[in-house]
Amino acid sequence: MKTLLIKLTIIVSLFFAFTGCEDDELKDTKVTAVKSLYEPTNGKSVVLQSSASASLYFEWEPAKAEDSGMVLYEIAFDKEGGDFTAPIYRMASDNNGGYNHATLSHKQLNKIAAMAGIQSAATGKLIWTVFSSKGINDIKADESRTIELTRLAGFAEVPVDVFVTGEASEGGNDLSKASIMKSTANGEFEVYTKLTAGKAYYFTDAKVGTPRKFYTENGLVKEGTTTSTVAKTGVYRIKLDFNVGSTIYTEVTDMQLFFCPTNTFLFSLDYQAKGAWKASSKPITFKQEGWGRDERYKFKMTTVNSAGETVEEWWGTPNTDSRPTASSPASYYYLYPVDNSQWNGKFKFAGEIDNSLADVSVLLQADAPYTHEIKKVGNQ
Repeated sequence: MKTLLIKLTIIVSLFFAFTGCEDDELKDTKVTAVKSLYEPTNGKSVVLQSSASASLYFEWEPAKAEDSGMVLYEIAFDKEGGDFTAPIYRMASDNNGGYNHATLSHKQLNKIAAMAGIQSAATGKLIWTVFSSKGINDIKADESRTIELTRLAGFAEVPVDVFVTGEASEGGNDLSKASIMKSTANGEFEVYTKLTAGKAYYFTDAKVGTPRKFYTENGLVKEGTTTSTVAKTGVYRIKLDFNVGSTIYTEVTDMQLFFCPTNTFLFSLDYQAKGAWKASSKPITFKQEGWGRDERYKFKMTTVNSAGETVEEWWGTPNTDSRPTASSPASYYYLYPVDNSQWNGKFKFAGEIDNSLADVSVLLQADAPYTHEIKKVGNQ
């Protein structure tokens, strides 16, 4: 009986200690509202920049806690005319909500502006304020301010994947056959593809279901159901940058194999499809030198830019030259931009290619590293 009474006494003591702590904790949740906002000034106008380092600093007068402890803050944004009962965006201040200031990147602000309905490259206004709390009951600041933002031409939400589709594209109107673009950086994409003049094409972020749609116009990429066309049927390199909303079209007019020993082009490769060029059963003979047989080569791609200027782009390797074998890694054949000199950035043919007929392929395809293939198909 005595043991039972001891146990009951302990349990009752623990109960009152626990509930007492709860009362103290709840009692300590009261904080004051932020009285004044400091930065940025009311009505400040900001033209957002695409640089990763571009940011805007927000600061306000500290609130006070009843227990003299730390106050937590959240900065909130709403549409102009809103009352913050359902703000479009809230986030903790710096130091996980512990500081009376917050630093937002321009890209974050661009996203918030988009949530407020401000269109790409357009200017619009938001209101902002601060909520203070001890983590339970938050209190809105006594003041709110207006900020005017000019959005980036790019997109607040950049797609993960991008595809080319439509009647003018290589896959036609069948969305499942759309050509994927290579992701070259976050929000940046590139593709080598053929487009047919006068027919419509567009871009999507998926090749199934009902994806987002994009089109290009006057050097910009935009979201919507509008389609694009080209004036000339040809092979194009298309670059899309969703971060800044830009696009660059470059026509590829020729792809040639350059033979370093003779400083000449042996032949052109014909475009096939999906970023692939090929020359079939071409004779290749190394050049006899006093020290042996010279087999060095690289590729020249001729392009026409948006200004109508012809530009030479060279593809080769930055690696030290050595003749490949059957055990050479696939990376030996990877293509990289190189200069136009006779000897820099060259590959070497495998020994078996001398005095043979060979298939030569250049593969600038989105789903693999840019590379090329040399295959012996017979003897001369």
